[in-house]
Amino acid sequence: MTNNTADAIVVGGGLAGLAAAAELGDRGKKVIVLDQEPEHFLGGQAFWSLGGLFMVNTPEQRRMGIRDSQDLALRDWMGSAQFDREDDLWPRKWAEAYVEFAAGEMRPWLHDMGLRWFPVVGWAERGGSFADGHGNSVPRFHITWGTGPGVLEHFIRRIRDHISADLIQLKFRHQVSHIIMQNGTAKGVSGEVLADDPAQRGGQTNRDEMGEFEVYAPSVIVTSGGIGGNFEMVRKSWPRDRLGEPPQDMVAGVPFHVDGRMIPISEKAGGHVINGDRMWHYTEGVRNWDPIWPSHGIRILPGPSSMWFDAEGNRLAPPCLPGFDTLGTLREILKTGYEYSWFVLTQKVIKKEFALSGSEQNPDFTSGSWKEVIRQRILSGSKATAPVEAFKDKGEDFVVANTLTELVNGMNHLGGGLIDESHLRAQIEARDSQVDNPFSKDAQMMAILAARNYRGDKLIRTAKPHRFLAPNNGPLIAVKLHVLTRKTLGGLQTNLDSQMIGADGQVVPGLFAAGEVAGFGGGGYHGYNALEGTFLGGCIFSGRNAGRSRAVA
Repeated sequence: MTNNTADAIVVGGGLAGLAAAAELGDRGKKVIVLDQEPEHFLGGQAFWSLGGLFMVNTPEQRRMGIRDSQDLALRDWMGSAQFDREDDLWPRKWAEAYVEFAAGEMRPWLHDMGLRWFPVVGWAERGGSFADGHGNSVPRFHITWGTGPGVLEHFIRRIRDHISADLIQLKFRHQVSHIIMQNGTAKGVSGEVLADDPAQRGGQTNRDEMGEFEVYAPSVIVTSGGIGGNFEMVRKSWPRDRLGEPPQDMVAGVPFHVDGRMIPISEKAGGHVINGDRMWHYTEGVRNWDPIWPSHGIRILPGPSSMWFDAEGNRLAPPCLPGFDTLGTLREILKTGYEYSWFVLTQKVIKKEFALSGSEQNPDFTSGSWKEVIRQRILSGSKATAPVEAFKDKGEDFVVANTLTELVNGMNHLGGGLIDESHLRAQIEARDSQVDNPFSKDAQMMAILAARNYRGDKLIRTAKPHRFLAPNNGPLIAVKLHVLTRKTLGGLQTNLDSQMIGADGQVVPGLFAAGEVAGFGGGGYHGYNALEGTFLGGCIFSGRNAGRSRAVA
């Protein structure tokens, strides 16, 4: 293979790009993979993930007593997606194809590749409204042993094998700025060679140009990710009609390199973005006390017991409960006129229910060691995991106090004096009065009891109900929660062969897209809402489709 020609060019070395390149290599295709970041960034955003995958009717589910099926998963997906646009033709087809994959070939294929999963399946995005609305009816979130790095290692191993066979070249610090088109057909890409940068993985790197490059291939596959690290693009795309004005104060749940730069470049070449106003941002973000990238935030993955209050100390109404309806809760928070909210909880809750998103925040799962999981989560006494305790001790958004008066004083110091202690106390006392009542009328207490009916939640994710204001359950903890940017749900429109589709509805010859830049398939296979585990899963599935596409020259 010459240095600047191949059968296919993959723009982006994240999970979708690696999946596509690995499949192309399996077919004997010669591939050049370009990435603007250094070699030690290989794997992109997926490296930082918890490694959760949405899979259906798996052995892990069955061992936990979960009865799932492709029909139920598809019903949940469609109830969450709420497809309602003419442009949703291909997103709907991708959604149907992914659910079929998740209920069929996905697990055995990944298992044969070497992936393994934590035996307790997580129950994410529970919805909290009607059966035909948003949410997972059953737990489907399968955490990969090794988290994000544990997902990536198997694809990277395949890539390395193809490099050894002279089928794949990896070119780092190659920033694509132009897709070369000839008579409406892709012929290659050009751009700038950037200076080396020793920044730690995920950190902001320089954009110093040291030269230019051109590479040529009859197929160009764009797998460059979304826009979550680019606040300007997030605000420009923000769905004001559905969520209100975008926050001025946000934290970034993804690295700086998730910048969206290939989206307009692909549009200029003939690609077409649909559903750009559909996005997925979290409401439980906290500022990282030890940041890696600019405005670095971490998402709290909460169990169901923390009480959720708006900035003025008013309890959020159901289904705005922890872990139930992400975008519904985001909308209600922004309606208050403030951009943040509060969790109020106890040490017993933080010990059992708080997890932090990300591979680096879960060293026990990332290690793949049962010994570490037991040490961190079972044998830690009254303490939460070490990363959670570090945030509690050092995080600027955490308040820890022995009395409610002290807690409110700390909250008002962080939030500008909006909390009235007597009002907050009355709401917590009302909630506490329902703890010993098996016939509770409090929707959150009912949700807690329902969660504990699931063996996995009772074992590791839901604290036994207790009175928050009882001194022996303390200390009390409050957490100031920020909006945290994360995923682009819309994107470049593609057919099931991952070919880009132009604004005229026709295939753009030689152009392909996969992963988040394609809305994880079709230009937005989630519709309006995600069911979690569908981001990594979508990168794997759409990258695989692109790599297996017979349309690739």
